Amino acid sequence: MFPVHSKEMRIRDYRALPLVGLAPRVAALALAGALAGALGCGGTEIYDAEGVVEEVQPDTGAHGQVVVAHEDIPGLMPAMTMNFDVADPALLAKLSPGQRIRFELAYDRRSYRIVSAEVLEGGGVGAEGRRARLANLARNASPAPDFSLIDRDGATVSSADLRGKVLLVDFIYTRCPGPCPTLTGVHLEAWKALPDDLRDRVRFVSISIDPEHDTPEALDAYAKARGADRPGWSFLTGETERVEEVLRGFGIGKVLEPDGEIDHIVATFLVDPEGRIVKRYVGLEHEASALALDLTALASALGAG
Repeated sequence: MFPVHSKEMRIRDYRALPLVGLAPRVAALALAGALAGALGCGGTEIYDAEGVVEEVQPDTGAHGQVVVAHEDIPGLMPAMTMNFDVADPALLAKLSPGQRIRFELAYDRRSYRIVSAEVLEGGGVGAEGRRARLANLARNASPAPDFSLIDRDGATVSSADLRGKVLLVDFIYTRCPGPCPTLTGVHLEAWKALPDDLRDRVRFVSISIDPEHDTPEALDAYAKARGADRPGWSFLTGETERVEEVLRGFGIGKVLEPDGEIDHIVATFLVDPEGRIVKRYVGLEHEASALALDLTALASALGAG
């Protein structure tokens, strides 16, 4: 199959946290995000793809999610298992594990969304024993797992060091062919949108799921190549056992494929200053402006306390 490069113009809906009594700067940030979303529309490329449904989760946030072990998508990404956003509830309802599907995947440089799917006869077989499951993700209001890992500059960073800060925690690896750089790019936009006087209350934390390859030097190069070498943003690695313990705590399973690709769930966690998970952003369809709004609201409340 070959990608269909049709262009679509669309305006995203702006969704904010239902927080009451926000400071004026937070309200202004919400308005700015809404305007940016409305004015920043661009082309969306549509790709044909085929694969096996491994998991369906309708309650992961603004959109449902489906995990698909898909074949190579020429011009976009190699064969892998990945969670995709599905905005249409009717489309999500017709999908179930074990189905082989032919689907259209919309990519707008920020996210990957399944916009249509056809269930094929015969079904299929996904990768048995996969640990990368949406159902295993740590839940809201649960304690975030403790960690002590190595930053890209060689310094040790622990969850205890960061207590009292608002954290945005994500998971990447430097050889990732697409989703990880996309995620980092969205979070970079959120970092830039934070008010200057709140930056010291917020910490971005990107944890490598590939510690065998991702040395501090590799993570430093990854951050610099994407403009993410910013104050208050840690790119962490460490001994394999320590990293695996953190991944299990957050519910981020991974599977190493024979070609070296790592299948994993794309998820980000907002953690409050006491170390509790406040919100999960599953997949890639979370706007930078919405992230900045959530971070600003928590950081402003921290200052008020």
